[in-house]
Amino acid sequence: MIATVTFDAGQTLIELDPTMLAARLAERGVAATPAALTAAQPAAWELYDRTVRAGGHARPWQVFMAALVAAATGVDAAHADALAGWLWSEQPRHNLWRQPVPGMIELARELADAGVTVGVLSNSEGQLAELLAELGWADEFSAVIDSGRVGVDKPDPRIFALTLDALGADAATTVHIGDSRSADIDGARAAGWRAIWFGAAAAATGAGPDAGIAVAADAAAVRAALIAWGAPLA
Repeated sequence: MIATVTFDAGQTLIELDPTMLAARLAERGVAATPAALTAAQPAAWELYDRTVRAGGHARPWQVFMAALVAAATGVDAAHADALAGWLWSEQPRHNLWRQPVPGMIELARELADAGVTVGVLSNSEGQLAELLAELGWADEFSAVIDSGRVGVDKPDPRIFALTLDALGADAATTVHIGDSRSADIDGARAAGWRAIWFGAAAAATGAGPDAGIAVAADAAAVRAALIAWGAPLA
């Protein structure tokens, strides 16, 4: 039985908009194409995961962005780090994650219509609820747990406990969906939740021997995994 499902935000519900990022870098005199920014993302996400696994929870966003910008533009590391810091300071007003991931908000709505409690649990900068409202999704989730507001990041078990409290949920009947193996999947499993590792990299790697982890490359595969675990979807 699945009673509660939480979604990560970035790269799960919404993804980086490379066109917007290219435009923002152009404001600082740095040229980048959306195609180059897209191509540089897999390696930057791998660095993000390594940073989180090593305990670097304070600046993983900036580490990711600096690596992405350096790879896509050719600027040196110091310049890329400065640009990442500027982009982070701008996030509350110009959030770069706003491109819907195909099928995921529709799945969230389907779960809610079926009586499942649905929330968002994300490492973000403190303005995620406002971004979801801007996208027209404010009423889709029972709660939005934003690390920038609660003061603790995934995979820290405290943010998973805060989420259960906010949603009135139980770990045994809760599933978290996210793209980061370290922050989302390992964090959820350590908290006693089941987890769906989302994205092409997850599907290519596989879940491993843990029966509490499923992998899904797209929304249809997420839906199938939830049904297999007892979610009340037709």
